[in-house]
Amino acid sequence: MPRTSALECPGCPPLRALTFDVLGLVKVIEGRGKQGGVPKVVDRWGEPDSSKCVLAASMVHAKYDPLLAVARKNGTIEVLNPLNGDVRLSISNVDDTGNRPENDAIAGLHLFARNKVDSGSRSCTLLTCTTNGKATLRAFEDIFSADSASVGSSRTWNVCSSGNILCSKVDGSENYALFGGKGVEVNVWDLNERTKIWTAKSPPKNSLGIFTPTWFTSATFLSKDDHRKFVAGTNSHEVRLYDISAQRRPVISFDFKETPIRAVAEDLDGHTIYVGNGSGDLASFDMRTGKLLGSFLGKCSGSIRSIARHPELPVVASCGLDSYLRLWDVKTRQLLSAIFLKQHLVNVIIDSNFTSEEVANSTRDPSVEAAQTANENEDGDDQHLQPVKRKKSLKEKKVNKKGRKEKNRSNEISAEDCGSKKLKSKKRVKCEVLDDSP
Repeated sequence: MPRTSALECPGCPPLRALTFDVLGLVKVIEGRGKQGGVPKVVDRWGEPDSSKCVLAASMVHAKYDPLLAVARKNGTIEVLNPLNGDVRLSISNVDDTGNRPENDAIAGLHLFARNKVDSGSRSCTLLTCTTNGKATLRAFEDIFSADSASVGSSRTWNVCSSGNILCSKVDGSENYALFGGKGVEVNVWDLNERTKIWTAKSPPKNSLGIFTPTWFTSATFLSKDDHRKFVAGTNSHEVRLYDISAQRRPVISFDFKETPIRAVAEDLDGHTIYVGNGSGDLASFDMRTGKLLGSFLGKCSGSIRSIARHPELPVVASCGLDSYLRLWDVKTRQLLSAIFLKQHLVNVIIDSNFTSEEVANSTRDPSVEAAQTANENEDGDDQHLQPVKRKKSLKEKKVNKKGRKEKNRSNEISAEDCGSKKLKSKKRVKCEVLDDSP
């Protein structure tokens, strides 16, 4: 039997996360306690079916009426309510030519925010890209009534002529998107004009004359406000930083471990990224210098497939083929909590608008709480009231000391009086005895 050691997890702050697995299940994990709470699975949507394996997911983090888009293996794209799992819209990605979804699966999915849609708040816009390079931008109207949902507009174009698309990402302004994959150099497109504005150039041969084939596995923009800089991970365990305003080849390139890079995610500061590979290693890098900031403590036993950074709390979530959702502290890089979810996980999304009721109660004004408790004590019975202890002042202590001294003196005087009375009584007895004698 191998030796195992128990790892104590301090717990994580209140948060809400959605996980997606190979059987098509969507599980909701919530941590409602204070700092140090243990997250638990509070809901599960769907039934286990391998044909409904989730390939990609995207969420609009709106305070009112948020939306969640899920692309499945059978070619179905569903738009859900991320609060209760109700299906708002369900469409099929199969085209008129009859291509099977298995031969041209969805490799990338992005759900645009509400403020980017011109047709109204009851509409949504989806960007999908298949492995063969077929990108489609669809707009749907009146999605809150499933019976009357209709397609507003649809535009399709090819982002590559050969190879397979494996990763895609849309920037924060939602005007540009990048695509890359096996045999496809990473390229950037203008979504409004549907034109290619930049294409990467393959790195030169190494000192031995060996050329590394193009194989991008993951990519993300370094900052949400700047579409010119992005980071890409390759199958040859290499992390590359590109700047389309500087050159076509990588600005910074370095190796991470010895297994393919499977997931990359950006931090809020605009220069830190989180990298996960096929052997379960997770680390953070400073892309200004390419320096390793540190590895996250606690080895994962399976390939990491998705990394998500919390938009407010210093927490990073990761999931993969070991069926665990792990929550890490950004500053200390220690494991906060690990939740076993039974199936192989392919994606994780953190809900940025989640607020716990316990947290709201704990952050109330103390003056309001004191007034409420005072009213409750006045309205309650006397038998339920508890005496309140308070410290005595110096004056009260001096008065008490004087009172105790006077009391002791009075006790001494009374004792002397009692003694004198006893003596007098004894003398009287003696006198009476003398008088009775003959």
